[in-house]
This record gives sequence, C-alpha cells and structure tokens, in this order.
Amino acid sequence: MRRKLVVGNWKMHGSRAENAKLLSELWRALPAPQHVDVAVCPPFVYLTTVREQLIGSAFKLGAQNVSAADPGAITGEVAATMLSDCGCDFVIVGHSERRQLFGESDEQVAQKTAIALRYGLMPIVCVGETLTEREAGKTLDVIARQLDAVFTSLSTAELHRIVVAYEPVWAIGTGRTATPEQAQEVHAFIRQRLLRYDAAQVQILYGGSVKAGNAQALFAQIDIDGGLIGGASLNAEEFAAICKAAE
Repeated sequence: MRRKLVVGNWKMHGSRAENAKLLSELWRALPAPQHVDVAVCPPFVYLTTVREQLIGSAFKLGAQNVSAADPGAITGEVAATMLSDCGCDFVIVGHSERRQLFGESDEQVAQKTAIALRYGLMPIVCVGETLTEREAGKTLDVIARQLDAVFTSLSTAELHRIVVAYEPVWAIGTGRTATPEQAQEVHAFIRQRLLRYDAAQVQILYGGSVKAGNAQALFAQIDIDGGLIGGASLNAEEFAAICKAAE
C-alpha cells in the first residue's frame, strides 16, 4: 500500500514572520498526521529558519529547485550538498514554471534528479503537458518523453527513491483543474511506465489548482498518491483540509 504524500510548494512567497505564522496555524490545524506524509518547500533563503521551526513536528522540508552541478564557481546556483546540509528531505525538479520560464530541458531535469539522489535528497520529478499539447492529443507522448529522459538515466534502486508529480501546465495557477478522471488516466499511464522499470510502487502526486473542495475526489483515484500543492499551501486551513483529504 503506497503511503499518501502532500507537499506544499510556497513558490516565491513568504517572509520570516509570515512563514512562522503559517506554520503555527498549520500545526494547530494538523497537529499529528497519521496516514499521510506532509512537506513544505519554502524559498531557498528561508530553508534554515523553516527547518528550525519544524523541529518537533511531523512535517518534512523540501526545496523548490537544485543545481545540476556540484559546488563550484557558479554564481546564483544552489547545490544539492547545500540542500542536504540545510536538512532538506525533498527537492522539486522540473516544475512546469522552471521548464516554461527558464527553459529547463528534459535532460537538465534528469541531471538534477540524479544529483539530488546522489546527495540523499528525494526528488519530486514534475511532468505535464501544455494546453496546446493536450488539445492536439499529445498528452501521453509528452509525458512519456519527459519520464523516459529521467528513467533511462537511473538505476532501478534509484528509481525507487523518487516521487513523480503530474502537473498539467494548463492547470497551474489558473484555477482550472483536471477532472479526477482526466488525472487518473495520466496517473495510470505513468504507473504503467514505472512498471516497465520495475518501479510501480513509486508515489505519483497530482498538482494543478488542488483545493480542499476537490482534493478528496482527486485523492480517491487509485493511482493518485497525494498532491503537490501551490497557492492553497499558503493558507493553513486550506492546506490542512487537503492533507486530511489525503488521510
């Protein structure tokens, strides 16, 4: 039985005061999750303070991105060794905003996945199609290409240490959400793809305008193992309700 996982991606939001308030409210709303793992991914500059604030809680820490390179003379980048040193458990790689806004390629996502694993981080590998690709009937082709770029670069043992997140680009921050049936269709395809690599037990999350009102229907699907939550993770009550739906 795959355990549920809910990850809050704070994106480029927050301050020390806002983060402390959010976490305090979240602990009150979700004091001891029993059947779901919960993680938060603040911006790089807040990783250390959020790590300190998480002490004594059941919540885990993640980062939103990682360099594909080892430490060195690369201004503005953050190495996997640094994230590990800050106490991160997870790191998001290949988020649609990184692919769309910064031109990250499938190959770069594969490199980031590999280096995260090398330094003990669990990469959350994001895949998803644009609206144009969906309307052209290319959704599964796009997902297969994105997945295979990562899967073929890893050993079976490494594959068992990743998480996959399906996030249709047309549903990120738009208020539009894939129906549970649409999401399940793609998740089932990803599960079959994982089966080719003997890694069918890998958790697959759904991301794309998940809210308290639609979380239960999404998480009830057989191949959806939780969520990668954006805007709703900045509201403690909303995020706690999503986590409870996963439980």
